[in-house]
Amino acid sequence: MLTIPLPMVGICSPSTSYLTRFDPVRPVAPIGCLILLRLTNCTLLRLVICNPFTRQFRHLPVLNISRTNPAVGMEIVDSNQNVQFPCFRVYVAGGMSEAACGGAATYEPTLEMYDSQHDTWKVVGLMPMEFAVRLTVWTPNESVYSKGVLYWVTSARAYIIIGFDILSNTWRELNVPMADQLEFATLVRLNGELALIGGISGGNACIWELREGDVWCLIEKVSTELGLRFLGGKRNWGRTKCVGNDGAICLYRELGSGMVVWREHIGGEDKREWYRVDGCFSIKGKQVHTLQIRGILIQPTLASYIFQ
Repeated sequence: MLTIPLPMVGICSPSTSYLTRFDPVRPVAPIGCLILLRLTNCTLLRLVICNPFTRQFRHLPVLNISRTNPAVGMEIVDSNQNVQFPCFRVYVAGGMSEAACGGAATYEPTLEMYDSQHDTWKVVGLMPMEFAVRLTVWTPNESVYSKGVLYWVTSARAYIIIGFDILSNTWRELNVPMADQLEFATLVRLNGELALIGGISGGNACIWELREGDVWCLIEKVSTELGLRFLGGKRNWGRTKCVGNDGAICLYRELGSGMVVWREHIGGEDKREWYRVDGCFSIKGKQVHTLQIRGILIQPTLASYIFQ
């Protein structure tokens, strides 16, 4: 893991070093000071929670329905009670179910929920088959929770957003601004609202916020100068990744390419500015090879978490 001097920022590689002694993993979502991970050497979905700073980890129970490549979402429950280690729920939607003897695997149009307070999974509802297919084929694991709704954005152009209202147990589809012109698209939560960051082909990276009536409002752009510097002089956002929360939004590519960060002004004023963070090329005089990385924003702690 590589940490940089910004609040609540960490960059972790696809395999967290101490976890690889038992299984390679991929980060899914932060849970307070913990990270939800999925195993990558297993076809069926298996999830792990860990504290990367104390090296504590624990497997979550096996799902009721075995699934391949489902979408995963996460909801913090009563976060004010314990900011470091909040109670949480994990939602797993879609995926391919195991083939029956002599049969073919099929899309799984159900939703399962894991509740950390009870340490169990249960099937909580059905979903439209069309959404089950899209969430399985075109959606990565990242999701965003905002105002009672879990959102996923598809991973291929033209982008669309699929939302699940937890209270009403209903599904819906949202349009993406400039969907057919974006070279990457990522959802984040910004001050409690749903926001989308996307890089326009031949143009700038922009941030839109979802307003009342499902209307997208453009609220910010990466400047042309900063964008070209970040992209190495080429207007191609294709390999760009993004991670964000209410405190900061970070655009990054590989370990050596650096980042651009949109966060509150360091002077404490009630406004946000863009900052550039240089890439990492060496550690203690030793060259660091360019690596594919994944970003996650967490508050580090050395406090022990009592795993049930």
